[in-house]
Parts: sequence; C-alpha cells; structure tokens
Amino acid sequence: MLKRFPRLALPPLLALPVVLGLGCLVQPAQAQALIPHVPQLDYARLEQQGLSLAQEAAQLAQFQQYELALIRAQLATQLVPQNGQVWALLGSLYLQVGQGDKAIAPLLKAESLSEEDPAILFALGTAYFRAEDYARSAEYLQKGLALKPDEPGALFDLGNAYYLQKRYADAIDSYEKSVELQEDFWPSINNIGLVLYEMGNIDGALEKWREAMAIDGTQAEPQLALAVALYVQGKQEEALTTGEAALNLDERYADLDFLRENLWGDRLLEQTRVFLQLPRIRETLAQIRQAGS
Repeated sequence: MLKRFPRLALPPLLALPVVLGLGCLVQPAQAQALIPHVPQLDYARLEQQGLSLAQEAAQLAQFQQYELALIRAQLATQLVPQNGQVWALLGSLYLQVGQGDKAIAPLLKAESLSEEDPAILFALGTAYFRAEDYARSAEYLQKGLALKPDEPGALFDLGNAYYLQKRYADAIDSYEKSVELQEDFWPSINNIGLVLYEMGNIDGALEKWREAMAIDGTQAEPQLALAVALYVQGKQEEALTTGEAALNLDERYADLDFLRENLWGDRLLEQTRVFLQLPRIRETLAQIRQAGS
C-alpha cells in the first residue's frame, strides 16, 4: 500500500531562533512564523503515475507475474482512487491469485465508479461464486448478461451458479444458451451431463458426455464421467476401457476433491469412488504414477 506522508510537526518554540537564523526570541506578534510550509502536491502527476502503475500491473499479469502486478495495482488505487478501471484491475488480480474474498471489495468499488460495465459485473459474479455465495453470483452474472448477452463464458458461469443452488432447469437453460452462441463450447455440454446425472437421467447424461467427447477427444472429464455411468449400467468392459483412457489423459480426475471442485455432484462422486477402487483401474493408476515418477 502507498506509504502515507508524515504529518508536518511544528518545531519546538525554543529552537525557532536557531532554525530561522534570528538573534532573539520570536515575539508573539510573529506567531504566523509557526505555520509550516506545505508543499503543493502535483495531482496531475500523481494521477499519471497511478495510471502508469496500473498499466505495468496489467502487463505483468499477462506474463503471470501476479504478485508483482498486485503491488503495483494496490499503489495505483491509492494514486487514482476515482478510477473504476484501476479498482477493477486490482479485483481481477486477486481473482487470478485465488484470493476471491479480497476481490469483492475492490470490484464493488469499481462498480460504484464505472457506469454499467459488464466486465466488472462478470468479475463480481466470479468473486461471489468463489466465496460460495451462489445467489449473489447469479445476480451479478445476470446483470452483466443484461448488458452483454453474447458471452458464452458468462452463461456457463451462470449455469454453474444455478446448478449449485439446485436450480437444475435454470442451469440447463443457461448452458444451452452458451452452446447456441458457441457450438463447440464443450464445458457447457459436459455440465449439462452433470446436471442430468444428478437428476437421475443417466441416458441423457451419457448422450451429452459423448457429444462433449466428439467436440474434443483430449478432455478427460467427459470420458471419466461416461466411464462411471457405463459401469453403473453394467457395461463393464467399455467402462473400464474408457476410464483408463480418461486417466491416461489427466490423472487429476482420480482425485475426488478435484472432481468436487469441478462440480461433480454427490451421486456421480459416490459412484466414481467405487469405480476408482476397481482392481483394473487401480492398476492403471499405479502404472501412470510410476511412469510419472
């Protein structure tokens, strides 16, 4: 944070003759001599320095130098406190470093200074989502989409916020709107599968996961979800082969906490737990980990 200028202290009365070069004590009539000289701040220069720091922060963020970028952005908000974009930059940087709780205050400040900026509203939606305030997250995402409705990523985020509130129909509707804007947006298609599975519609979920795989066959998530669902349906050989392929693509999907972070619901998580304990899957994971060591 910006270091505050110290308050100017008055010199002791007895020291004034020395300081002022006088041969006698200051007379009471000269009390105005006690008023210290206060330098005039060049506010235009300070503002320019603040904007330069913000630009440096943005450039550092492009190279993922987030800690250095944060320091500059914090200073910039002190030098140009009425600039909404600078506050928005600071909030976005907090999101980048995983400090979503700290992102909310600067983003709210940015919102108060900027006229209906959808980017700031979307960022607030993300910040509240990470704070697990899904209702508030959805509120800000809706506000942003009212201004800029053609953002598939924001519609995806809104679907996630609805999903975690168990507003399943709203979640699917939001995901589908994102796919209408971008046909190959596989994360939304994948997450429709997650929602359908939690609703008990296994066949519908399987269809969506196959659709996501057809768009991008290098993604492990829809493949592992498909494998688990196939195993539940009794299609063991296809399930095991698909599951092995998924884990070879990305071993992280063998971690249930990682799956929960990716919004896998309770029903699918419990069945994945069983699937990952199958001897053939455990052997596959052992081989993957041995090869990576």
